[in-house]
Amino acid sequence: MSDRLCLVHYHEIGLKGKNRSTFENQLVTNLNRALRGTGVSRIARISGYIVVETEDRNATPELAARIAQVPGVARVSLAYRCNLDEREYCRAAVNVMREAGDFCSFKVHARRSSTAYPIHTLEMNQIVGEVLCEAFPEKKVDVHHPDLQVVVHAVQGSCYVYAAFTRGVGGLPVGTAGKVVTLLSSGFDSPVATWMVGRRGAICVPIHFSGRPMTADDSEYLTQDICEALAPSGCIGRLYVVPFGEHQRQIALTVPQDLRVIMYRRIMVAVAERLAAIEGAKALVTGESLGQVASQTLENIAAVDQAVGIPVLRPLIGSDKMEIMERAEQIGTAEISTQTAPDCCTLFMPKRPETHARLSAVLEAEALFDKESMVDELLELMEYRDFDSCPSYHPPKCIRARHTELLPAGYRTDLDQRS
Repeated sequence: MSDRLCLVHYHEIGLKGKNRSTFENQLVTNLNRALRGTGVSRIARISGYIVVETEDRNATPELAARIAQVPGVARVSLAYRCNLDEREYCRAAVNVMREAGDFCSFKVHARRSSTAYPIHTLEMNQIVGEVLCEAFPEKKVDVHHPDLQVVVHAVQGSCYVYAAFTRGVGGLPVGTAGKVVTLLSSGFDSPVATWMVGRRGAICVPIHFSGRPMTADDSEYLTQDICEALAPSGCIGRLYVVPFGEHQRQIALTVPQDLRVIMYRRIMVAVAERLAAIEGAKALVTGESLGQVASQTLENIAAVDQAVGIPVLRPLIGSDKMEIMERAEQIGTAEISTQTAPDCCTLFMPKRPETHARLSAVLEAEALFDKESMVDELLELMEYRDFDSCPSYHPPKCIRARHTELLPAGYRTDLDQRS
């Protein structure tokens, strides 16, 4: 009797040396969290793979697609697991061919990780190939460029048979590369930047600067939707929201008009840096792309970076808008980002923003108001919402109060009933 399960392949993790088991265990932990409520009964490591078993012993393409969204997964195969018995794995190979859809040519690729199995891979190829040629006489054998490759892999006392696979997002498991604070808006760029850093193994703690009370809070709910859309990746720990509108007004009334945008950005990264110290994060992440808007010239980027003492990562710096939008479609945030919502980026914008700021002029303008007091006030106003999708995220002990303003209406009702 054959079970049908998901066989998870990874690439980068396999290149790790003595730390490989750490990365594998983290991926198992992340898969357990990502697959809750899907009928999965067991997730375990075997030699070179991770197997995902279901309660009904019949994994589905939908489950494979969900697994493929988890960083660290290179691809997912729906595989039959058999005993090391010729009749069983040949029968499974026939089933795999029947499920493969339209193809003209095939080959058998046998592998043997278990040297205790006496039959050599060349003989396994011959045995399975003869059965498949008999079952599918209309199909052609092509060992060089086949339309379909049937893999028969003997490993750890079992045989796994599969052909089709779902390509995963790759990268490294979230939780293996530390923690970052990401500046998140409801637009296209910053959600993609957040996902890209999460795909490299980082735990992402987004902070959103809202135009409230000068604008409606629509952008805050869109950023929550974006975090929900990114939940399958498991990279989002907690979303912070800072009502920035009133402080933007103060800046706009104080500094030269052409330097407003740079000053807004310097305050934002200063608040994010303070949050990073609270969270234990080692870097900030923004969605900036070189030259895309006036604030994203080299001079202006340098003027903003001077305000903080930790690295500012810009994974999209060399990307154009079309590339970013295509990636947003892939990760499921594009539809949310197409919705227009006023936020701090639309407030008090100058007619002619500075594109080549001189640091000396920026520092002179910043001296016109009390920057440190403003940062302190914004941290006091900060609100947050937790997302239960990142098993590696641990909230800071110094921030314990839950701000219900950011909770969905249904959750707020449940919270009130429990209080």
